[in-house]
Amino acid sequence: MELAAKDNAEIQVGIADYKIARNPDRLITLGLGSCVGVSLYDPVVGVGGLLHVMLPDSAQFNQVSKPAKFADLGIPLLIKEMQSAGVSIYRLQAKLVGGAQMFSGLDDKLTLNIGQRNTDKSREILKKLGIPIISEEVGGNRGRTMILDTRTGEVLIRTLGNKLKVI
Repeated sequence: MELAAKDNAEIQVGIADYKIARNPDRLITLGLGSCVGVSLYDPVVGVGGLLHVMLPDSAQFNQVSKPAKFADLGIPLLIKEMQSAGVSIYRLQAKLVGGAQMFSGLDDKLTLNIGQRNTDKSREILKKLGIPIISEEVGGNRGRTMILDTRTGEVLIRTLGNKLKVI
């Protein structure tokens, strides 16, 4: 059930980046392995935002040149930009995708469980901000593509070898 992109733009969100879009545009991020895609959506104004989180916590780094790389900095940045577009934090709904363990078979100590840590930190930040996570598809061992449709707030997920899934 893929939506046609005739009258709407498909806006790419890179790794360690975020963007916002207004109905009827779509936001898309590729390559969510251990990274987590955080979508936020305000159904009243039809504005959505998508963040591609690479690491959970900026506190371990002396210099941060790209705050959107981190869940603890990127989520508040995304919200701030969305609020400048007329979004109310009280109406925001979150969806999470990604957080996979891409190196199965290795010792957990070697892999640092980055996917799980990205997921946990994203959940923690959203909870602190009072934003409900209404749906998620996280974990596993496959990469995903995530598409946020600002017409409906639906998130479409493509996984290699599987049918398109809507959450």
